[in-house]
Amino acid sequence: MAANYDNSAWFYDLLSRLVYGRALVNVQVYLLSFVPAGSKILIAGGGTGWILDELTKIHPAGLKIAYIEISANMLTLSQKRQTGQNEVVFINDAVENVKLPPDFDVVITPFLFDNFLDETVDSVFNHLHNRLKPGGLWLNADFQLTGRWWQNLLLKSMFIFFRLLCGIEASRLPAIEKHFNAGGYNIIKNKTFFGDFIVARVYKKL
Repeated sequence: MAANYDNSAWFYDLLSRLVYGRALVNVQVYLLSFVPAGSKILIAGGGTGWILDELTKIHPAGLKIAYIEISANMLTLSQKRQTGQNEVVFINDAVENVKLPPDFDVVITPFLFDNFLDETVDSVFNHLHNRLKPGGLWLNADFQLTGRWWQNLLLKSMFIFFRLLCGIEASRLPAIEKHFNAGGYNIIKNKTFFGDFIVARVYKKL
């Protein structure tokens, strides 16, 4: 069963701010600064859509965006966001089910992969990889464990909460780096947030 955040759509942003302050926002705003003007962008798992507001502040026009979100409630919230003169297509489905052309300049995955078991990660990663043009950028934000005791405690609490409420598959972080390595990506920027628990990476596809 695919994870679906319908049950948490109305309080998700508030909860994230209570736990992480602005860290989840800051990490994604940092990544958005690397989006080139005029890009064709695939956003997978955009949540409540505030990322569109932030993207529009940087690029008020000229972007073509495919916005994919499995939660209908999250998508409804996203459709109310400011998108300026950018062209946005909203798609309510699991990203691996969506047929899209292989011509995207940028793929954005904000905290997507930590929802899945390894076999689902394989499917989702490969599907997105094949949508991104050679030389394109993949902007990924996710959690990581760096050995601090509170990170493991917080991570386990998150998995339990969202498994019960939203049906996420995962109970541990996937080894996502091996997929980027195998896919032939170079890390061109890397920054951590919230005591190194959150990491933003900008990858370039060779």
